[in-house]
Amino acid sequence: MSNEELEIQSPPSAAPVEAKDTRRKSDKYIWAVYLTLIVVSIVEQYSASSREITGSNVMAPILRHCFLLGIGLVITIAVSRVPYKWFIPLSPVFVIFSVLAMIYVLINGQVINGAARSFSLMGIQVQPPEFIKMSSVLVIALVMSRCQIPKGVTTRGVVICGGMVLFFSALLFSQGLTNTMLMMGISLTMMLIAGIQIKKFLLLILVYMLAGGVGVFIKIKHGSTEETTLIAETGRDAEGNVATVNRTGIWKARLERYFGAGDTLKKWERPIVDANRQEMYAYMAQANGGIIGVGPGNSRETARLPLANIDYVYSIVVEDTGLVGGLLLLAVYLSLLGRAGTLAAKCPRVFPALLIMGMAVYIVLQALCHMAIVTGVFPVSGQPLPLISKGGTSIFVTSLAFGIMLSVSRYVLHSKKNKQDTGTADLPENMQAPNPTYL
Repeated sequence: MSNEELEIQSPPSAAPVEAKDTRRKSDKYIWAVYLTLIVVSIVEQYSASSREITGSNVMAPILRHCFLLGIGLVITIAVSRVPYKWFIPLSPVFVIFSVLAMIYVLINGQVINGAARSFSLMGIQVQPPEFIKMSSVLVIALVMSRCQIPKGVTTRGVVICGGMVLFFSALLFSQGLTNTMLMMGISLTMMLIAGIQIKKFLLLILVYMLAGGVGVFIKIKHGSTEETTLIAETGRDAEGNVATVNRTGIWKARLERYFGAGDTLKKWERPIVDANRQEMYAYMAQANGGIIGVGPGNSRETARLPLANIDYVYSIVVEDTGLVGGLLLLAVYLSLLGRAGTLAAKCPRVFPALLIMGMAVYIVLQALCHMAIVTGVFPVSGQPLPLISKGGTSIFVTSLAFGIMLSVSRYVLHSKKNKQDTGTADLPENMQAPNPTYL
Protein backbone atom coordinates (compact mmCIF):
# COMPACT_ATOMS: atom_id res chain seq x y z
CA MET A 1 0.00 0.00 0.00
CA SER A 2 1.41 3.42 -0.91
CA ASN A 3 1.95 6.17 1.61
CA GLU A 4 -0.77 8.21 -0.09
CA GLU A 5 -3.42 5.59 0.61
CA LEU A 6 -2.72 5.27 4.34
CA GLU A 7 -5.90 5.35 6.31
CA ILE A 8 -6.83 8.58 8.06
CA GLN A 9 -8.07 8.45 11.59
CA SER A 10 -11.64 9.69 11.65
CA PRO A 11 -12.80 12.28 14.15
CA PRO A 12 -14.64 10.93 17.17
CA SER A 13 -18.31 10.21 16.72
CA ALA A 14 -20.74 12.85 17.87
CA ALA A 15 -22.41 12.38 21.20
CA PRO A 16 -25.96 10.99 21.16
CA VAL A 17 -28.54 13.62 20.41
CA GLU A 18 -31.19 14.31 22.98
CA ALA A 19 -34.77 13.65 21.96
CA LYS A 20 -35.69 17.29 22.02
CA ASP A 21 -32.98 18.04 19.42
CA THR A 22 -33.95 15.36 16.91
CA ARG A 23 -36.29 17.50 14.86
CA ARG A 24 -34.48 18.11 11.60
CA LYS A 25 -34.75 21.40 9.77
CA SER A 26 -33.23 22.55 6.51
CA ASP A 27 -31.20 25.73 6.45
CA LYS A 28 -33.51 28.75 6.31
CA TYR A 29 -30.93 30.95 4.55
CA ILE A 30 -30.63 28.59 1.59
CA TRP A 31 -34.43 28.40 1.46
CA ALA A 32 -34.58 32.22 1.47
CA VAL A 33 -32.20 32.41 -1.52
CA TYR A 34 -34.17 29.77 -3.42
CA LEU A 35 -37.55 31.42 -2.86
CA THR A 36 -36.12 34.88 -3.67
CA LEU A 37 -34.86 33.61 -7.02
CA ILE A 38 -38.27 32.07 -7.77
CA VAL A 39 -40.02 35.40 -7.13
CA VAL A 40 -37.49 37.27 -9.30
CA SER A 41 -37.89 34.62 -11.98
CA ILE A 42 -41.67 35.00 -12.19
CA VAL A 43 -41.51 38.80 -12.35
CA GLU A 44 -38.71 38.95 -14.92
CA GLN A 45 -40.08 36.19 -17.13
CA TYR A 46 -43.36 38.10 -17.29
CA SER A 47 -41.38 41.15 -18.36
CA ALA A 48 -39.03 39.36 -20.79
CA SER A 49 -41.46 37.07 -22.63
CA SER A 50 -43.17 39.62 -24.88
CA ARG A 51 -41.74 37.99 -28.05
CA GLU A 52 -43.55 34.76 -27.17
CA ILE A 53 -46.97 36.26 -26.45
CA THR A 54 -49.73 35.46 -28.92
CA GLY A 55 -53.11 37.08 -29.31
CA SER A 56 -54.88 33.86 -28.38
CA ASN A 57 -53.26 33.50 -24.97
CA VAL A 58 -51.30 36.38 -23.49
CA MET A 59 -50.56 34.53 -20.24
CA ALA A 60 -49.38 31.24 -21.78
CA PRO A 61 -45.58 31.84 -21.49
CA ILE A 62 -45.65 32.91 -17.84
CA LEU A 63 -48.11 30.19 -16.85
CA ARG A 64 -45.89 27.55 -18.41
CA HIS A 65 -42.86 29.00 -16.61
CA CYS A 66 -44.71 28.96 -13.28
CA PHE A 67 -45.66 25.33 -13.91
CA LEU A 68 -41.99 24.41 -14.42
CA LEU A 69 -41.00 26.35 -11.30
CA GLY A 70 -43.70 24.42 -9.40
CA ILE A 71 -42.19 21.11 -10.51
CA GLY A 72 -38.78 22.42 -9.49
CA LEU A 73 -40.13 23.33 -6.03
CA VAL A 74 -41.50 19.80 -5.60
CA ILE A 75 -38.07 18.41 -6.57
CA THR A 76 -36.34 20.66 -4.04
CA ILE A 77 -38.69 19.73 -1.18
CA ALA A 78 -38.49 16.00 -1.96
CA VAL A 79 -34.70 15.90 -2.30
CA SER A 80 -34.18 18.04 0.82
CA ARG A 81 -35.83 15.26 2.86
CA VAL A 82 -33.56 12.53 1.48
CA PRO A 83 -30.58 11.76 3.77
CA TYR A 84 -27.52 12.90 1.86
CA LYS A 85 -25.80 9.53 2.38
CA TRP A 86 -28.27 8.15 -0.19
CA PHE A 87 -26.58 10.23 -2.86
CA ILE A 88 -23.60 7.86 -2.66
CA PRO A 89 -25.35 4.97 -4.49
CA LEU A 90 -27.60 7.30 -6.50
CA SER A 91 -24.75 9.38 -7.96
CA PRO A 92 -23.40 6.67 -10.31
CA VAL A 93 -26.93 6.12 -11.60
CA PHE A 94 -27.29 9.85 -12.31
CA VAL A 95 -23.88 9.94 -14.02
CA ILE A 96 -24.70 6.97 -16.28
CA PHE A 97 -28.06 8.51 -17.19
CA SER A 98 -26.36 11.84 -18.00
CA VAL A 99 -23.75 10.22 -20.23
CA LEU A 100 -26.33 8.14 -22.12
CA ALA A 101 -28.57 11.21 -22.58
CA MET A 102 -25.59 13.19 -23.88
CA ILE A 103 -24.62 10.46 -26.33
CA TYR A 104 -28.21 10.24 -27.55
CA VAL A 105 -28.29 14.00 -28.19
CA LEU A 106 -25.01 13.87 -30.11
CA ILE A 107 -26.44 11.13 -32.33
CA ASN A 108 -30.09 12.06 -32.63
CA GLY A 109 -30.59 15.42 -30.92
CA GLN A 110 -32.50 18.47 -32.09
CA VAL A 111 -30.23 20.96 -33.87
CA ILE A 112 -30.27 24.50 -32.47
CA ASN A 113 -27.92 27.14 -33.92
CA GLY A 114 -25.90 24.49 -35.72
CA ALA A 115 -25.37 22.13 -32.74
CA ALA A 116 -27.31 19.14 -31.46
CA ARG A 117 -28.31 20.35 -28.02
CA SER A 118 -31.52 18.74 -26.78
CA PHE A 119 -34.31 16.24 -27.21
CA SER A 120 -37.99 16.49 -26.43
CA LEU A 121 -39.58 14.53 -23.57
CA MET A 122 -43.29 15.00 -22.84
CA GLY A 123 -43.19 18.43 -24.47
CA ILE A 124 -40.17 19.59 -22.42
CA GLN A 125 -36.82 20.25 -24.07
CA VAL A 126 -34.23 18.19 -22.21
CA GLN A 127 -30.68 19.56 -22.37
CA PRO A 128 -28.17 16.93 -21.12
CA PRO A 129 -25.24 19.42 -20.75
CA GLU A 130 -26.86 20.54 -17.48
CA PHE A 131 -26.85 16.92 -16.26
CA ILE A 132 -23.20 16.51 -17.25
CA LYS A 133 -22.10 19.56 -15.25
CA MET A 134 -23.86 18.28 -12.15
CA SER A 135 -22.39 14.81 -12.75
CA SER A 136 -18.91 16.32 -12.48
CA VAL A 137 -19.81 17.70 -9.03
CA LEU A 138 -21.10 14.32 -7.83
CA VAL A 139 -18.10 12.40 -9.18
CA ILE A 140 -15.57 14.73 -7.56
CA ALA A 141 -17.41 14.70 -4.21
CA LEU A 142 -17.42 10.88 -4.20
CA VAL A 143 -13.83 10.36 -5.34
CA MET A 144 -12.20 13.13 -3.32
CA SER A 145 -13.91 11.98 -0.12
CA ARG A 146 -12.42 8.48 -0.62
CA CYS A 147 -8.93 9.68 -1.54
CA GLN A 148 -7.99 11.95 1.35
CA ILE A 149 -4.51 11.75 2.89
CA PRO A 150 -2.79 13.99 5.44
CA LYS A 151 -2.34 17.43 3.88
CA GLY A 152 -3.82 16.54 0.51
CA VAL A 153 -5.42 13.96 -1.75
CA THR A 154 -3.98 10.89 -3.44
CA THR A 155 -2.60 10.95 -6.96
CA ARG A 156 -5.08 8.21 -7.80
CA GLY A 157 -7.98 10.46 -6.80
CA VAL A 158 -6.68 13.36 -8.90
CA VAL A 159 -6.20 11.09 -11.93
CA ILE A 160 -9.71 9.64 -11.64
CA CYS A 161 -11.36 13.05 -11.22
CA GLY A 162 -9.30 14.65 -13.97
CA GLY A 163 -9.99 11.74 -16.31
CA MET A 164 -13.74 11.88 -15.70
CA VAL A 165 -13.81 15.65 -16.26
CA LEU A 166 -11.92 15.24 -19.54
CA PHE A 167 -14.36 12.52 -20.59
CA PHE A 168 -17.31 14.79 -19.80
CA SER A 169 -15.54 17.63 -21.63
CA ALA A 170 -15.21 15.48 -24.75
CA LEU A 171 -18.98 14.99 -24.70
CA LEU A 172 -19.63 18.71 -24.11
CA PHE A 173 -17.07 20.14 -26.52
CA SER A 174 -19.25 19.93 -29.61
CA GLN A 175 -22.05 21.69 -27.72
CA GLY A 176 -20.02 24.77 -26.94
CA LEU A 177 -16.76 25.92 -25.44
CA THR A 178 -18.39 27.82 -22.57
CA ASN A 179 -20.04 24.78 -20.99
CA THR A 180 -16.75 22.89 -21.18
CA MET A 181 -14.75 25.68 -19.56
CA LEU A 182 -17.42 26.18 -16.91
CA MET A 183 -17.33 22.52 -15.94
CA MET A 184 -13.54 22.56 -15.74
CA GLY A 185 -13.75 25.63 -13.50
CA ILE A 186 -16.23 23.87 -11.21
CA SER A 187 -13.97 20.81 -10.98
CA LEU A 188 -10.86 22.84 -10.17
CA THR A 189 -12.70 24.80 -7.48
CA MET A 190 -13.98 21.62 -5.84
CA MET A 191 -10.52 20.05 -5.84
CA LEU A 192 -9.11 23.12 -4.12
CA ILE A 193 -11.79 22.80 -1.46
CA ALA A 194 -10.91 19.10 -1.10
CA GLY A 195 -7.33 20.10 -0.24
CA ILE A 196 -5.46 19.10 -3.41
CA GLN A 197 -1.73 19.81 -3.27
CA ILE A 198 -0.55 22.84 -5.25
CA LYS A 199 1.79 20.82 -7.49
CA LYS A 200 -0.99 18.43 -8.46
CA PHE A 201 -3.39 21.32 -8.96
CA LEU A 202 -1.03 23.16 -11.33
CA LEU A 203 -0.32 19.93 -13.22
CA LEU A 204 -4.06 19.34 -13.62
CA ILE A 205 -4.52 22.85 -15.03
CA LEU A 206 -1.74 22.12 -17.53
CA VAL A 207 -3.44 18.87 -18.58
CA TYR A 208 -6.75 20.71 -19.03
CA MET A 209 -5.06 23.35 -21.18
CA LEU A 210 -3.29 20.77 -23.34
CA ALA A 211 -6.48 18.77 -23.81
CA GLY A 212 -8.36 21.94 -24.74
CA GLY A 213 -5.69 22.96 -27.21
CA VAL A 214 -5.79 19.53 -28.89
CA GLY A 215 -9.59 19.71 -29.12
CA VAL A 216 -9.55 23.16 -30.73
CA PHE A 217 -6.80 22.07 -33.15
CA ILE A 218 -8.86 19.07 -34.27
CA LYS A 219 -11.91 21.29 -34.72
CA ILE A 220 -9.99 23.77 -36.87
CA LYS A 221 -8.30 21.02 -38.87
CA HIS A 222 -11.60 19.42 -39.86
CA GLY A 223 -13.69 22.58 -40.15
CA SER A 224 -15.08 24.16 -43.31
CA THR A 225 -15.68 27.90 -43.18
CA GLU A 226 -18.37 28.00 -45.87
CA GLU A 227 -20.23 24.99 -44.51
CA THR A 228 -19.92 26.36 -40.98
CA THR A 229 -21.45 29.68 -41.99
CA LEU A 230 -24.29 28.02 -43.90
CA ILE A 231 -25.29 25.64 -41.10
CA ALA A 232 -24.90 28.27 -38.39
CA GLU A 233 -27.36 30.51 -40.22
CA THR A 234 -29.87 27.90 -41.42
CA GLY A 235 -29.31 24.76 -39.35
CA ARG A 236 -29.01 22.79 -42.63
CA ASP A 237 -26.17 21.72 -44.87
CA ALA A 238 -25.73 22.44 -48.60
CA GLU A 239 -28.15 19.62 -49.48
CA GLY A 240 -30.86 20.96 -47.19
CA ASN A 241 -30.46 18.31 -44.51
CA VAL A 242 -30.57 19.19 -40.82
CA ALA A 243 -26.96 19.22 -39.64
CA THR A 244 -24.63 20.20 -36.87
CA VAL A 245 -21.79 22.63 -37.42
CA ASN A 246 -18.13 22.86 -36.60
CA ARG A 247 -18.37 25.82 -34.24
CA THR A 248 -14.70 26.83 -34.35
CA GLY A 249 -15.46 29.56 -36.87
CA ILE A 250 -18.24 30.88 -34.63
CA TRP A 251 -15.91 30.94 -31.62
CA LYS A 252 -13.25 32.75 -33.66
CA ALA A 253 -15.72 35.36 -34.92
CA ARG A 254 -17.04 36.00 -31.41
CA LEU A 255 -13.55 36.39 -29.98
CA GLU A 256 -12.55 38.78 -32.78
CA ARG A 257 -15.67 40.82 -32.13
CA TYR A 258 -15.01 40.78 -28.39
CA PHE A 259 -11.41 41.96 -28.72
CA GLY A 260 -12.32 44.38 -31.51
CA ALA A 261 -9.91 42.94 -34.06
CA GLY A 262 -9.47 45.47 -36.85
CA ASP A 263 -12.07 47.77 -35.26
CA THR A 264 -11.15 50.93 -33.35
CA LEU A 265 -14.75 51.77 -32.40
CA LYS A 266 -16.01 51.31 -28.86
CA LYS A 267 -18.67 48.66 -28.38
CA TRP A 268 -21.46 51.18 -28.02
CA GLU A 269 -20.34 52.99 -31.19
CA ARG A 270 -20.47 49.98 -33.49
CA PRO A 271 -23.32 49.68 -36.01
CA ILE A 272 -25.94 47.02 -35.26
CA VAL A 273 -25.70 44.09 -37.68
CA ASP A 274 -26.93 40.50 -37.56
CA ALA A 275 -23.67 39.29 -36.01
CA ASN A 276 -23.81 41.59 -32.97
CA ARG A 277 -27.56 42.22 -32.68
CA GLN A 278 -28.06 40.31 -29.41
CA GLU A 279 -25.20 41.85 -27.50
CA MET A 280 -25.93 45.39 -28.75
CA TYR A 281 -29.59 45.27 -27.73
CA ALA A 282 -28.52 43.78 -24.38
CA TYR A 283 -26.20 46.74 -23.79
CA MET A 284 -28.99 49.14 -24.76
CA ALA A 285 -31.37 47.47 -22.31
CA GLN A 286 -28.89 47.87 -19.46
CA ALA A 287 -28.19 51.48 -20.38
CA ASN A 288 -31.93 52.19 -20.48
CA GLY A 289 -32.26 50.82 -16.94
CA GLY A 290 -29.98 53.44 -15.45
CA ILE A 291 -29.59 53.42 -11.66
CA ILE A 292 -33.06 52.41 -10.47
CA GLY A 293 -34.61 50.94 -13.64
CA VAL A 294 -37.82 51.53 -15.58
CA GLY A 295 -39.90 49.18 -13.45
CA PRO A 296 -40.89 45.51 -13.98
CA GLY A 297 -42.93 45.06 -17.15
CA ASN A 298 -41.78 48.36 -18.67
CA SER A 299 -38.80 46.99 -20.58
CA ARG A 300 -38.29 48.62 -23.97
CA GLU A 301 -35.77 46.16 -25.42
CA THR A 302 -37.50 42.90 -24.59
CA ALA A 303 -39.61 43.20 -27.76
CA ARG A 304 -36.58 43.16 -30.07
CA LEU A 305 -33.85 41.41 -28.06
CA PRO A 306 -33.53 37.77 -29.23
CA LEU A 307 -33.52 35.24 -26.37
CA ALA A 308 -34.41 38.00 -23.92
CA ASN A 309 -35.96 35.49 -21.52
CA ILE A 310 -33.16 32.89 -21.76
CA ASP A 311 -29.54 33.83 -22.53
CA TYR A 312 -30.01 37.58 -21.99
CA VAL A 313 -32.52 37.71 -19.15
CA TYR A 314 -30.07 39.54 -16.87
CA SER A 315 -30.10 42.52 -19.25
CA ILE A 316 -33.88 42.72 -18.76
CA VAL A 317 -33.40 42.47 -14.99
CA VAL A 318 -31.05 45.46 -15.13
CA GLU A 319 -33.40 47.38 -17.44
CA ASP A 320 -36.35 46.77 -15.10
CA THR A 321 -34.57 47.32 -11.78
CA GLY A 322 -31.49 49.30 -12.76
CA LEU A 323 -27.94 48.99 -11.51
CA VAL A 324 -29.29 48.64 -7.97
CA GLY A 325 -31.42 45.62 -8.84
CA GLY A 326 -28.65 44.02 -10.88
CA LEU A 327 -26.19 44.31 -7.98
CA LEU A 328 -28.74 42.99 -5.50
CA LEU A 329 -29.36 39.92 -7.64
CA LEU A 330 -25.60 39.38 -7.86
CA ALA A 331 -25.44 39.64 -4.06
CA VAL A 332 -28.17 36.99 -3.71
CA TYR A 333 -26.13 34.46 -5.70
CA LEU A 334 -22.91 35.30 -3.86
CA SER A 335 -24.67 35.00 -0.50
CA LEU A 336 -25.59 31.42 -1.45
CA LEU A 337 -21.91 30.63 -1.95
CA GLY A 338 -21.03 32.30 1.34
CA ARG A 339 -23.72 30.41 3.26
CA ALA A 340 -22.69 27.10 1.71
CA GLY A 341 -19.10 27.81 2.72
CA THR A 342 -20.18 28.49 6.30
CA LEU A 343 -22.09 25.21 6.50
CA ALA A 344 -19.31 23.25 4.77
CA ALA A 345 -16.81 24.48 7.34
CA LYS A 346 -18.99 22.95 10.09
CA CYS A 347 -19.09 19.49 8.49
CA PRO A 348 -16.56 17.19 10.24
CA ARG A 349 -16.49 14.84 7.21
CA VAL A 350 -15.32 15.82 3.75
CA PHE A 351 -18.14 14.25 1.70
CA PRO A 352 -21.03 16.48 2.88
CA ALA A 353 -18.72 19.51 2.76
CA LEU A 354 -17.81 18.83 -0.88
CA LEU A 355 -21.43 18.05 -1.74
CA ILE A 356 -22.86 21.32 -0.44
CA MET A 357 -19.99 23.45 -1.74
CA GLY A 358 -19.97 21.73 -5.13
CA MET A 359 -23.66 22.44 -5.68
CA ALA A 360 -23.24 26.07 -4.63
CA VAL A 361 -20.22 26.52 -6.92
CA TYR A 362 -22.16 24.93 -9.81
CA ILE A 363 -25.04 27.43 -9.39
CA VAL A 364 -23.00 30.54 -8.65
CA LEU A 365 -20.32 30.08 -11.32
CA GLN A 366 -23.03 29.61 -13.93
CA ALA A 367 -24.79 32.77 -12.71
CA LEU A 368 -21.55 34.76 -12.80
CA CYS A 369 -20.79 33.44 -16.29
CA HIS A 370 -24.25 34.51 -17.52
CA MET A 371 -23.87 37.98 -16.02
CA ALA A 372 -20.35 38.40 -17.40
CA ILE A 373 -21.51 37.49 -20.92
CA VAL A 374 -24.53 39.80 -20.82
CA THR A 375 -22.53 42.77 -19.50
CA GLY A 376 -19.73 42.28 -22.04
CA VAL A 377 -17.05 41.08 -19.59
CA PHE A 378 -16.90 37.70 -21.38
CA PRO A 379 -17.34 36.99 -25.11
CA VAL A 380 -20.85 36.15 -26.32
CA SER A 381 -22.11 32.66 -25.54
CA GLY A 382 -25.28 31.03 -24.29
CA GLN A 383 -25.66 30.34 -20.56
CA PRO A 384 -28.93 30.37 -18.60
CA LEU A 385 -29.25 32.36 -15.37
CA PRO A 386 -30.05 29.68 -12.74
CA LEU A 387 -33.77 29.55 -11.85
CA ILE A 388 -34.49 32.81 -13.69
CA SER A 389 -33.95 31.95 -17.35
CA LYS A 390 -36.65 30.08 -19.23
CA GLY A 391 -36.01 26.36 -19.60
CA GLY A 392 -37.21 23.21 -17.90
CA THR A 393 -33.90 21.34 -17.66
CA SER A 394 -32.04 24.26 -16.10
CA ILE A 395 -34.82 24.82 -13.56
CA PHE A 396 -35.04 21.14 -12.61
CA VAL A 397 -31.29 20.60 -12.25
CA THR A 398 -30.85 23.83 -10.28
CA SER A 399 -33.73 22.80 -8.00
CA LEU A 400 -32.07 19.43 -7.54
CA ALA A 401 -28.85 21.20 -6.54
CA PHE A 402 -30.72 23.29 -3.98
CA GLY A 403 -32.40 20.15 -2.66
CA ILE A 404 -29.03 18.45 -2.15
CA MET A 405 -27.67 21.49 -0.27
CA LEU A 406 -30.76 21.54 1.93
CA SER A 407 -30.39 17.81 2.58
CA VAL A 408 -26.83 18.32 3.82
CA SER A 409 -27.96 21.18 6.06
CA ARG A 410 -30.83 19.08 7.41
CA TYR A 411 -28.84 15.95 8.20
CA VAL A 412 -25.54 17.49 9.30
CA LEU A 413 -26.45 20.68 11.16
CA HIS A 414 -30.15 20.66 11.92
CA SER A 415 -30.38 22.13 15.41
CA LYS A 416 -29.19 25.30 17.06
CA LYS A 417 -28.43 23.31 20.22
CA ASN A 418 -26.57 20.54 18.36
CA LYS A 419 -23.62 21.85 16.37
CA GLN A 420 -22.09 18.45 15.61
CA ASP A 421 -22.30 16.14 12.62
CA THR A 422 -25.13 13.72 13.37
CA GLY A 423 -25.64 12.33 9.87
CA THR A 424 -22.33 10.63 9.02
CA ALA A 425 -22.38 7.60 11.31
CA ASP A 426 -23.80 5.47 8.51
CA LEU A 427 -21.38 6.65 5.82
CA PRO A 428 -19.12 3.90 4.39
CA GLU A 429 -15.88 3.40 6.26
CA ASN A 430 -13.82 4.66 3.31
CA MET A 431 -15.78 7.95 3.32
CA GLN A 432 -15.17 8.88 6.96
CA ALA A 433 -12.23 11.14 6.12
CA PRO A 434 -12.23 14.41 8.10
CA ASN A 435 -13.05 17.65 6.36
CA PRO A 436 -9.82 19.64 5.74
CA THR A 437 -11.75 22.90 6.15
CA TYR A 438 -13.51 21.83 9.39
CA LEU A 439 -13.74 24.63 11.95
